[in-house]
Amino acid sequence: MISRAERYFEFAALGTNWKTEIVAGVTTFMTMAYIVFVNPSILHETGMPIAAVTAATCLAAAIGSILMGAFARYPIALAPGMGLNAYFTYSVVKGMGIDWRTALGAVFLSGIAFLILTAIGVRQMIVNAIPRELYAAVAAGVGLFIALIGLKNGGIIAANPATLVGMGNLHSPETLLALFGLLVTAALICARVNTAILLGVLATWLLAAVTGTIHWQPQPYSVRDIAATAGQLNIRAALGIGVFEIVFVFLFVDLFDNVGTLLAVGKKAGLFTGAQDVPRLNRILYSDAIATIAGAMSGTSTVVSYIESSAGVAAGGRSGVTAIVTGLLFVVALFVAPLAGVIPSSATAPALIIVGSMMMTTVTEIEWTNSEIAIPAFLTMVTIPLTFSIANGLAFGFCAYTLLKILRGRFRDVNWMVYLLTVLFIARFWYLRSV
Repeated sequence: MISRAERYFEFAALGTNWKTEIVAGVTTFMTMAYIVFVNPSILHETGMPIAAVTAATCLAAAIGSILMGAFARYPIALAPGMGLNAYFTYSVVKGMGIDWRTALGAVFLSGIAFLILTAIGVRQMIVNAIPRELYAAVAAGVGLFIALIGLKNGGIIAANPATLVGMGNLHSPETLLALFGLLVTAALICARVNTAILLGVLATWLLAAVTGTIHWQPQPYSVRDIAATAGQLNIRAALGIGVFEIVFVFLFVDLFDNVGTLLAVGKKAGLFTGAQDVPRLNRILYSDAIATIAGAMSGTSTVVSYIESSAGVAAGGRSGVTAIVTGLLFVVALFVAPLAGVIPSSATAPALIIVGSMMMTTVTEIEWTNSEIAIPAFLTMVTIPLTFSIANGLAFGFCAYTLLKILRGRFRDVNWMVYLLTVLFIARFWYLRSV
């Protein structure tokens, strides 16, 4: 049975083993466990019961991650997406005055749209249309993005009204913990310790517990609370209010965030060289769509691939077992969700910073002496972290790539799908300007 599983997950070809995959899965879970609390806190502002959304978040993450691992066989974990949950709350429910049940119906419809577009091959065509020159830029941009998140979560940088961003409070106990974790993890990486990232998280977590800097306030919670949101989506109302633009935003952002995450994580893991070379691409896209549908039915916003999966890949994860382990830990969290709050952001922030540094190695693959490639690549890299959106980074890179080709008289080098996507990106920017 074990040997059959090893063949199915291609352990020999990927050069991995059970210990490495389990450690990688635990590492991924620890770096994204924050979503168990952050997602409910955002969706709660719509009037959704916070305990119910907590359970729905764990369930959706468990289903998506296990499906991605078992069916698509990739070390990519899924959970309700940051950004899309904010759009769900502040733009759709609070901004447009739409009931949260109807908004869940729109998320469900976007999941159905994902399935249909995957079944007829449109999503695959979109993935394959990404210019090869931008692959490395996406991976590097995502590296900068997650490093920025780590620096912010660790308190090393902070918002500054004069300069947008500045140095954080280095006297804060939490920030000092994050710096300690960064130093320990970096030292273990340099010493070539395979479990360096996980050990760094655990060491920082232990020091936080010893020094009393873990601020944990468990809330009343029961898995049965999910009944308040599960099956409460209103599809008929969603169809009745003309939700095309809402469904389109859910669809658009989810698609390109997932594509960016897929390229970044897959490239870092050495699983493929570009979008045209992705094995089992259909299975990845189906897993994503089904996870979103399951999330809407359980009571949460759009489910996406998580860039924190890079932490598991950096810990050695190469097969779907990594994602399955992460998913199983979300199953455990479904019953003891408040306990996940014991993991402080100061313990996970160093992992994100270190992984971000590892992903920057792809910049050497960019042809910097060729401006037609260098400029779109640079725009992709910098706009991903500075706009806090992988989709925005891809949009800037796409538009710059296409427009420069046209201005250089090399418009025949660009296929029709790239032109179509460029028009959609420009239309999206115009739409975002007006809302």
